[in-house]
Amino acid sequence: MRITSLTTWIMLVLCPLLLAACMVGPDYVRPAPVKTMPTAYKELEVWKVAQPRDSEIPEQWWELYNDPILNSLVEQVAISNLTIASAEARFRQARALVMAARAGYFPLLSAGASATRSYTPGNPDAGNSGGSTSSGFQLLLDVTWELDLWGRIRRGVKASQANAQASAADLVAITLSTQAELVSDYFQLRVLDAQKQLLDNTTTIYRKSLELTKKRYAAGVTTKPDVLQAETQLKSAEAQTIDLGVQRAQLEHAIALLIGKPPAAFSLPSTSSATMIPLIPTTGLPSELLERRPDIASSERMMAAANARIGIAKAAYFPTISLSAAAGLGSSSLASWFLWPGRFWSVGPAAAATLFDGGLRRSQSDQAWAAYDATVASYRATVLTAFREVEDNLAALRILEEEARVQDQTVQAAQQVANISMSQYQAGTVSYLNVIVAQSTALANERTALGLLGRRLIASVLLVKALGGGWISEKQN
Repeated sequence: MRITSLTTWIMLVLCPLLLAACMVGPDYVRPAPVKTMPTAYKELEVWKVAQPRDSEIPEQWWELYNDPILNSLVEQVAISNLTIASAEARFRQARALVMAARAGYFPLLSAGASATRSYTPGNPDAGNSGGSTSSGFQLLLDVTWELDLWGRIRRGVKASQANAQASAADLVAITLSTQAELVSDYFQLRVLDAQKQLLDNTTTIYRKSLELTKKRYAAGVTTKPDVLQAETQLKSAEAQTIDLGVQRAQLEHAIALLIGKPPAAFSLPSTSSATMIPLIPTTGLPSELLERRPDIASSERMMAAANARIGIAKAAYFPTISLSAAAGLGSSSLASWFLWPGRFWSVGPAAAATLFDGGLRRSQSDQAWAAYDATVASYRATVLTAFREVEDNLAALRILEEEARVQDQTVQAAQQVANISMSQYQAGTVSYLNVIVAQSTALANERTALGLLGRRLIASVLLVKALGGGWISEKQN
């Protein structure tokens, strides 16, 4: 009966407090990303990529390039890349922290057992010169539960959840960035393969020109300087071909690292097949970047976590109220330790409040507000950077397409000049210097055209990355 009445008293005291429980601190409301949200991309007003039937970038966005070798390489990134593995481990750590924060919702139950033997000396002044020896045995079960009246624990859980969501978005962002880096490196390597093929073909032509010049010199039609110029031109083209090997080897090593392999265990055969610029969907509005860009999603979740930590700092101003209970068995002898008469128990609430801390709580609250303001600024900067990256690469694709069209015309004209110069040289109407100038100009322009193709491919990859790849935030919810 006594236990029941005590429990009733405790509930009468605690029920009003539980009913009055609240969450101190501001509720999270996502701030405006920028003062004025653009309604459309500026670059799309003057130029727009033709749209495929699907208005969204596919999740396997690299398949837009229709390159089976590239597809197999990118698929290895999420499995073997060590940077992504590190990010995935941080995500698992963040999820574990959510579970740790949620543990605060529940009571803490502990158990213990102790056995002691002590000696107490006697008091000679009282005529008791002998001491006494006593034994004590206890078996204790203890329960402690902090009542989350002010929302400190709930705010902590919200902060941990937001951090875990940010970590998940970071994992996607790192994966997308790594995939884009691999695709860019792959296209640069393929452009080098195309340039090597061009130089190999050019070297073959130069070698034939050298043989022709030697025959003409043997026949007394031309002079020794013409032969030397032809040899110089051939050796220069061969040197340029060899020089491409350095860049290609470095790119091949970079790709090996991105797929988690040592460079010695990876090689990529050369190919002369050209990759076409894909049709990239760009029908989305700028506001859609808030859902499509994982870095923006991560930054927004960091704001939510910082907002929750303000509530944690505010809760420190209020008293901590907890309910504790203990029960067990105790005896002075081992034989009667577990007998029912040796039972004991205690139960009751406890409250603790800080009366003076020298401004500690105020500084912690100010720190939480400042951290939140920093995340807001970082979020808005991330959004603006996203808009800039989309505009940059839309502009790059538009301008480079126009430049490539003009460059193709230049290549055709330069090739015609080279052919005419060679015909004139064979007819004896011009010197070999005219041939060298024309052929060098043609080669330089063809290499420039290939370079433009590489820049357009990389710009298309960066545009896909700027648009968030094939990811949208709903997939992570």
